[in-house]
Amino acid sequence: MRTLLYFSLTLFAIHGGLCEEQSRTASRSEPALSYYAPARLEKADAYQKETCVLDLVYPADKPGFATVIWFHGGGLTGGDREVPKLLQEKGFATAAVGYRLSPKATPDEILQDAAAATAWVLKNIASKGGDPKKVFIAGHSAGGYLAAMIGMDPRWLAAEGVSNKQLAGIIPVSGQVTTHFLVKKVRGDTQPELRPIIDDYAPLYYASKDLPPICLILGDRRIEYKNRVEENDLMAVCLRNLGHPFVEFYEMGGLDHGSVINGACLLIPGFIKRVQDNTPARQTP
Repeated sequence: MRTLLYFSLTLFAIHGGLCEEQSRTASRSEPALSYYAPARLEKADAYQKETCVLDLVYPADKPGFATVIWFHGGGLTGGDREVPKLLQEKGFATAAVGYRLSPKATPDEILQDAAAATAWVLKNIASKGGDPKKVFIAGHSAGGYLAAMIGMDPRWLAAEGVSNKQLAGIIPVSGQVTTHFLVKKVRGDTQPELRPIIDDYAPLYYASKDLPPICLILGDRRIEYKNRVEENDLMAVCLRNLGHPFVEFYEMGGLDHGSVINGACLLIPGFIKRVQDNTPARQTP
């Protein structure tokens, strides 16, 4: 089953993006927080020390808030840490994560950074007033791939002393859920972008009924990144067939790979609320 939505401001009301509890509230900002412990950075180079930080913004007067960890896009070779403006000041915290990029870092090192940042939030958000049981992992494009991999493949967070099952939800926005094309390119694949592979670097490989709630958000398959909607559609079908009780899939008509970020920001607050209420959205075939 899937839901095709056409981008409209009415989505604010339909999906919880416009409501009193998500109105602007006083917030605190802590920029450039290192998510690696000092001991782990002793032998790190300047690039890692500078890049492996996150910007945390959280409500100042709303204890027990949820948190969205956000990984930027850029094909794992570019981009900068940033939370989309439409996702800011919604009553939950945001953590904009910087991570090392190829070719300076290997795919494994990039995934290690994403896991370390996620573990830092899980371990530290309570000290800021947040609820560690309400931590969501999200991102766009390459960031969506990282969110899906860290949320679905248990080995990455296990290496950081936490579990992927501690996450409240996984929200890949136009993320690759087969093996990422950069991984294939590094291996020497001559058709890295369009020939799908599903191995242990593919989120789809880890589909299971026991994962946290998942919200897959894509643009219009007619103008999205090639193969992206179809492979996410397969992910949703596999998860549901395996018995996962909380899977939402949205194809947003009229939005392409870039503009789907705007649509996703309207859907994410509603998904967070439904997870907290344990009421997944009803979706039509």
